[in-house]
Amino acid sequence: MDKNGAIDISYVANLARIELTDEEKEVFSRQLGQILTYFEKLSKVDVSNVEPSAHAHAIYNVWRDDIEGPTLSVEQALMNAPKKRENQIVVPKVVDEA
Repeated sequence: MDKNGAIDISYVANLARIELTDEEKEVFSRQLGQILTYFEKLSKVDVSNVEPSAHAHAIYNVWRDDIEGPTLSVEQALMNAPKKRENQIVVPKVVDEA
């Protein structure tokens, strides 16, 4: 966001790796601005007496025993991989240098 509160939607779209038309940029910029305005309202709510939590309900890990079972061969695991090298699946780089 710049000093005026405007959002550079082209920059955000680039980070998300999506292409937007000018009309979509206008709509999404307005919607994102409305969301951020709502977050500003939420930040003014007094939560000093509210205990921090990650979920609205108590969540407990349910662990199962780690039991060895049938596995795929390397050939089976790589059978549908679009690219493979040295028994590994090759994926495109998704992180740019900043």
